[in-house]
Amino acid sequence: MRRFQSRIYAVAVHYVRDADEARDLAQEAFIRIYQRLEDVRADRFIPWMLRLTRNLCIDRLRRIKARPPASDVPLEQGPPLPAPGTDPEQSWIADSRRQLVYRALDRLSDKNREMILLKEIQGLNLQQIAEMLDAPLGTIKSRSNRARLELAKAVLALDPSYGVGG
Repeated sequence: MRRFQSRIYAVAVHYVRDADEARDLAQEAFIRIYQRLEDVRADRFIPWMLRLTRNLCIDRLRRIKARPPASDVPLEQGPPLPAPGTDPEQSWIADSRRQLVYRALDRLSDKNREMILLKEIQGLNLQQIAEMLDAPLGTIKSRSNRARLELAKAVLALDPSYGVGG
């Protein structure tokens, strides 16, 4: 559980965009993983685990869409605390870049955001993503390229100076 909790939480928070909801989904994912652990091959564990988490998130989003909450509560996320001894300016620059990329991710289509999440953030290879999404490898390759291009355009739209030596 300790080994994979941050990966599962990251997938959940990218889908539901709410820290508390993501924690609940991560907990539910671990319960299901434990219940079905003997059914999965070791070499397919990570894609299977991420697919299970993804499916839980999609199901939760569908339920929320069917019965929206009475009022939305804004998600308050503070910047991560810098490690002791790090240069504050470098930490600020890294955090600014990270925030820019996350704001750009918010502008992507759901499919393209999912591709960036699975490939670039979760580190799955294209074959694993193809199996997870039950899509042909060629389709996944083209989706991946389109997602990266859309992300680059979104970053440049948010900060045109980023393309100039940024």
